[in-house]
Amino acid sequence: MTFAHTVASRRHLFADLKTLLAKASPARSGDYLAGLAAASEEERMAARMALAEVPLAHFLAEALVPYEADEVTRLIIDRHDAPAFREIASFTVGDLRNWLLLHETDTATLARVAPGITPEMAAAVSKLMRNQDLIAVARKCRVVTCFRNTIGLSGRLSVRLQPNHPTDDARGIAASMIDGLLYGCGDATIGINPATDNLGAIVTLLRLVDDLRCRFDVPTQSCVLTHVTNTLRAIEQGAPVDLVFQSVAGSERANAGFGISLALLRDAHDAAQGLARGTWATT
Repeated sequence: MTFAHTVASRRHLFADLKTLLAKASPARSGDYLAGLAAASEEERMAARMALAEVPLAHFLAEALVPYEADEVTRLIIDRHDAPAFREIASFTVGDLRNWLLLHETDTATLARVAPGITPEMAAAVSKLMRNQDLIAVARKCRVVTCFRNTIGLSGRLSVRLQPNHPTDDARGIAASMIDGLLYGCGDATIGINPATDNLGAIVTLLRLVDDLRCRFDVPTQSCVLTHVTNTLRAIEQGAPVDLVFQSVAGSERANAGFGISLALLRDAHDAAQGLARGTWATT
């Protein structure tokens, strides 16, 4: 299916939904390098106007990556909540934008409808919104999580403490942690980006953070942001892993470039859950 919109006397055509979404995106250097970006601001605006008229139901009919060839697409489609989607099933992307910005569309409404909105629908509507629009809608969203403390409550700001060191020196990282904690940072997490993927160094850093946390009874959680396979190996060695990190992409092929799959992520999730290190319980 092709999409089109006319600006002045010029008609802009977009071959498919994938192309339309790419052309409607804000200007980004990576998109230009990949040959995906709109050729002009006029084409970008035409793409956004055409995108606003696309029915949300079309995103369920035309997968950006074929269902048969991509495990991420299968995950999205198989978990899509049709009853939740029914409330907005008649909307276009532009209708969704307007609906999200209504005062009547409150936190409870968004929570009810969210399982029916696919990532592609969310990406599409975000391309039609200004920063102010995105902030206004985000204020209505509530994602509250608990591990050793509670994150995401209204009117609160949580901060990640990132005590990196160019050589992963334990003393340097410890000094940065103490400094950050004295500033009131680190309640979201103490997350270290290691300089290398050396497993021994990763285990050392995990134990360092956990020892400091326990010594001062800090109500937070920690993470060393290494590849998920390294974290799994650290768990096997008895390292105190709180949170598992992994960069992910939107397709099976792209994830394979990271050396990951949905099965591997499930294994890591189960391994971390099995440690049962979280201590905060809510009612």
